[in-house]
Amino acid sequence: MGSPEVADIAKHAYDMRCDIIKMLAAAGSGHPGGSLSAADIVATLFFSDLMAYRADDPAWDGRDRFILSKGHAAPVLYAALAEAGYFPKEEIATLRKLGSRLQGHPDSKKLPGVEVSTGSLGQGLSISCGLAYGLARSAEASGAVPQTVFCLMGDGEQDEGQVWEAAMFAAQYRLSNLVAIVDNNGLQIDGRCANVMCFDDLAAKYDAFGWQVIQVDGHDIELTYDAIQMAKDVTCGPAVVIAHTVKGKGVSFMEDQAGWHGKAPDAEQKKQALADLEAGYARVLQELSIIKEA
Repeated sequence: MGSPEVADIAKHAYDMRCDIIKMLAAAGSGHPGGSLSAADIVATLFFSDLMAYRADDPAWDGRDRFILSKGHAAPVLYAALAEAGYFPKEEIATLRKLGSRLQGHPDSKKLPGVEVSTGSLGQGLSISCGLAYGLARSAEASGAVPQTVFCLMGDGEQDEGQVWEAAMFAAQYRLSNLVAIVDNNGLQIDGRCANVMCFDDLAAKYDAFGWQVIQVDGHDIELTYDAIQMAKDVTCGPAVVIAHTVKGKGVSFMEDQAGWHGKAPDAEQKKQALADLEAGYARVLQELSIIKEA
C-alpha cells in the first residue's frame, strides 16, 4: 500500500478520533480510552480494500463481517460507520441519548452496519467462530470463496475463559476465514492487564492454541494493513493480529491512563483533546510528506 492510501486512512482515523471525543462529550459518559486506541485499526479495515461492505446495502450477502467484541468501544465503530456513510454524521451527537440508535453498546436491531449486539466481554469471538464456520460451509457447498469475519477484541477481554474455548473451536475447524485482532493497549478498567490478570506472552498462548500469530504496531497504518492482509492470506486455520496500541491514543492527558477507560471529557477537556488530535494529525502529515519525498 503506497503513501497516498496511508494518508487517506490517516485522515479517516483523525476524523474518527475527533468524532469520538465530540460524541462522548455530548453524551457525558462513555469509553474514550479503548475507542481511541482502536481508531487506526478500525480505519484501516473500513477504508482500504481489506474488508468488503456496502454502506448503501448493509445486508449485502457478499459482505465481510466486522464484530466489535469489546462493545464498550462502540464510539469507534459508530465513528467508522458514520464516516463510511451508513448514517448521517450529525447523528453522533445522539450517543447514549434516550431513543438514539447509538446506544452505549452496539445494537444490531437499531443501527445498520452492526452485525451483532455486543458488550458482554468474551462473547464476540464465539459469535465470530459461528459466523465464520457457517460462511465457510456455505461457500464450500457452492464452490465460492467464503467471506472473512473480522473480530476486534480488547486485551483485558483475554481474561475471559470463553475466548479460549472459542480459540480451540477455531483451530479445530481450521477457520481460515476468521481474523481476530487484539487491541493490546495494556490497560483495562481496573488498571494494567499485567496486574489484574496477567496473561504473559499473548502471542505464545494463541500459537499454542493453533493460531497463526502476527504482531504489529497498531498505530502504524501501513504495517497494520500488511498484518491484516497477511492474516487474511492464511489458509491453514485462524489468524490473530496482536496490535500493540496506546490507550487514549492522540490525547495527551488520556494516553496510557486507566482512569480514561470509561469517563467522558468535559467542555474544557474536549477542547484540549481536539487540539491535541489536530497537532498529532499535523505531525502524521509531515512524516508522510518526508517519506514520500525520500
